[in-house]
Amino acid sequence: MALNKEFVGRVFGPGEPYEVSRVKIAEFADAIGEPSELCRDKAAAQRAGYPDVIAPPTLAIVIAMASTASMHSEPGLGLDYSMVVHGEESFSHSRPLHAGDVVVATTTVESIRAVGSMSMLVTSTDLSTTDGEHVCTAKSTLVERGK
Repeated sequence: MALNKEFVGRVFGPGEPYEVSRVKIAEFADAIGEPSELCRDKAAAQRAGYPDVIAPPTLAIVIAMASTASMHSEPGLGLDYSMVVHGEESFSHSRPLHAGDVVVATTTVESIRAVGSMSMLVTSTDLSTTDGEHVCTAKSTLVERGK
């Protein structure tokens, strides 16, 4: 079943607020092998001009994936997640996420297109503080393999 192109332009969210914590930042940094003290040492981060420890740029994917989960589970979309491979991911940051941020994610379906027997789904997820400050936009391409 092909993806439903009527979902193009549809917006999901904003989702539940996500509080960025020092613990989550350190765990994520450890998981990806990020050695920077700016991810673990508040004093070092403050000396560098940040209010608290900063997250590796790709931590945004954790928050973005929570937002896209509601879209992926929409039966009308027609997405068979068992057939999905990750095509591409990019991040555009206004500033780093840091401990103490409380952000919400809003996902927009940018495009759906067929490529041979595959379908490509492109989404854009904006992360903003609960006060409305844009922090990051994560753009993702998923490829649903043909059956």
